[in-house]
Order: sequence, then structure tokens, then C-alpha cells
Amino acid sequence: MLKEFRDFAMKGNVVDLAVAVIIGAAFGAIVQSLVGDIVMPIIGAFGKADFSNYFIQLTGEHATNLTDAKKAGAVLAYGSFLTYVVNFVIIAFALFLVIKLINTLKKQDAPPPAPPAPTKTEVLLQEIRDALVNK
Repeated sequence: MLKEFRDFAMKGNVVDLAVAVIIGAAFGAIVQSLVGDIVMPIIGAFGKADFSNYFIQLTGEHATNLTDAKKAGAVLAYGSFLTYVVNFVIIAFALFLVIKLINTLKKQDAPPPAPPAPTKTEVLLQEIRDALVNK
């Protein structure tokens, strides 16, 4: 049983998936930093807005920032949601570019596909054609 598990764990797909998850986590941290430290401040500078402090207080109390609002009670933090939407769009666009690049490289490296073998019907029709031509 241990040998079977080792064989399963060392299959190419399992190892590739593990590597992809680790790289994905690192890529997620990079995107989070890109959005939080670069994109959102630029958007905030043009719109005079700080998305992290966009919220609706559901309790009767009023707070000036999200941290205090969460301490006071229920909050709809739609600014955080907007930040996650921007994260998703950036990740989706980056993955689109990567997949497009991989597909382009595969097309360049792959030899053209061989034509499919003729079917029995096609072979028979060719023989009939050739017999008629030779008469």
C-alpha cells in the first residue's frame, strides 16, 4: 500500500499540481501587493478615494474607518470587495496572457499534424477511379 501511494504521489500530474499550487500562492501574494500598494493608491489619487474605507455601518453607531466600524458591529465593507474584484481581474488577465503565450509556443514547436489515413470507402473509390481511368 505504501508503494502504491508513493507511485501515485510521484505521478507527473500530482507533482505538477503541487508545484502549481505553490506558485499560485506566491503569485497571489504578488498580485495582492500590486493591487494594494500600486493600483488602488493610483485609483484613489485620481478619484480622491480610499477603497479600503468604503463601508456601510449596519449598526446605529458611526465610525470613521473600517477597523473601528468592525469593532462596533456589522459592516458591509464594499471597498474591500472592490479591491478583491480588481485582484481577480488582474489575475485573470495575467493568466490569459500566460496561456496565450503557452499556446503560441506550442503552435511554433509542434509539427503539422499528419493527414488522416483514408477510410476504406475512400480507398475503394480511388481504386474504382483508377480502374476507370486505365480503361
